[in-house]
Amino acid sequence: MNKTTRIILFILIALFILGMALYPTISKRMHKEKESPEIANAPAPPPVGGNKGAPLNVAIKVIEPENLIDIIRATGNLIPDEDVDLTFETSGKITNIYFQEGSAVKKGDLLAKVNDKPLQAELSKLEAQIPLAEDRVYRQKALLEKDAVSKEAYEQVTTELEKLHADIELAKSRIAQTELRAPFDGEIGLRQVSEGSYASPTTIVASLTKIIPLKIEFSVNERYANLVRQGTHITFNVPPDLTTYTAQVYAVESRVDLKTRTLKARATYANANGRLTPGRTASIEIKSHEIVNALTIPNEAIIAEMGRDIAYLYSEGKAKQIEVVKGLRTESNIQVLQGLHAGDTLIITGVMQLRDGLPVKIDNVIQ
Repeated sequence: MNKTTRIILFILIALFILGMALYPTISKRMHKEKESPEIANAPAPPPVGGNKGAPLNVAIKVIEPENLIDIIRATGNLIPDEDVDLTFETSGKITNIYFQEGSAVKKGDLLAKVNDKPLQAELSKLEAQIPLAEDRVYRQKALLEKDAVSKEAYEQVTTELEKLHADIELAKSRIAQTELRAPFDGEIGLRQVSEGSYASPTTIVASLTKIIPLKIEFSVNERYANLVRQGTHITFNVPPDLTTYTAQVYAVESRVDLKTRTLKARATYANANGRLTPGRTASIEIKSHEIVNALTIPNEAIIAEMGRDIAYLYSEGKAKQIEVVKGLRTESNIQVLQGLHAGDTLIITGVMQLRDGLPVKIDNVIQ
């Protein structure tokens, strides 16, 4: 057997082996085609997105001028106008408590008192010395006018009288320190001590809170720092109460917080009926810009494509592509400066599937 014959033989053997390996697959496929010829001859499925015979269902909106308001939203806390822990200025045993827990008090009201009997006794002693001291001054003055005593002697008794008056004032001030009085109008909290207990300047008797008016403390992102200033009006509600309240900013922090990149501010609310209480969370809104009679569209109706902002109008059953120029953007809407006119019918759904001239069908009209 020569070389050429061997090569041909090897090729035939290889083809035979390959045929034996592919035979099951080919046989199975031929069997299926024989049983279901309609499947083999079925047309290919239509491409995703439909065809000219099946218009895309869309929602539309007729563009009308409306006021566009850009709102800054923040979360804040209700805090009292004034708040203090009441303590005595001196130490001693509490002899009287005059307030009722949870009651309203006025500035200057006596709330509690510690034992002042030693101080009262000292005051009485000093006051008893006044007549004698005044009589000495009177007699020394009469003698001085007759040149019967020296001026130095007269000045000595006068100084003693003045010192006595000073000691009396000191005793009275020490007695005043034994009295706990309300520093401002407000509502007093729960009592922390009882009569007979020993109090020191670190002992908290109760808390006093002024809630009329009320303060709202909040922070805004640094990019809004120039929009919040003294006199800025805000609206807020206190969930779950949906009532809208109005307040006015009275103070703004002098600098942005470097850690949070926010600016802290405080507003005041009259709270005339005392309905709101401190410590609750407030949802705050601040109007930063308002444009009257602006042409606005929903944010989802506009898409960026190759450096352009485009939208689609509904025109005679087809989508018409237009290029627009954007203005102010809010959370839900965007102002259109160019490209749209009042009365245009805008397609606001399915915009990612739209192409210029694509057949569309109105499925919903958004008011």
